Amino acid sequence: METFLSSWRQQILSLLRIITGLCILQFGTAKILKFPVIPGLANLTPTSWPAGIAGCIELVAGALLVIGLFTRPAAFILSGLMAFAYFLGHAGNNFFPIINGGTLAIMFSFACLYLAAAGAGPLSLDAMIRNKE
Repeated sequence: METFLSSWRQQILSLLRIITGLCILQFGTAKILKFPVIPGLANLTPTSWPAGIAGCIELVAGALLVIGLFTRPAAFILSGLMAFAYFLGHAGNNFFPIINGGTLAIMFSFACLYLAAAGAGPLSLDAMIRNKE
């Protein structure tokens, strides 16, 4: 089992990046593009602090993760954004993430931190650019 999974390690890294990017991108599209429509975000503008600014970052950096361009800096910024979201919006409500609603923010923060360290994987624009050089 270990040998089989090890041979797919880089492709799984690309899959982790793409899925993480898509999940974060949906928050950005909901906040900024109003798709899908979330009633609680109806009056949010791109300049609203902090959710509107976060939405802009999620939209741009999430899209960059999906295509695998500037993956390390985009993931690093998203990791910080998600940590900020956890401590600002969730941690003060309760110690336990399952109760304070911060589980997604924690998982996104650490998934993005891993991507910032590991890179984009082979199925990315970063890899295509690197291979051309």
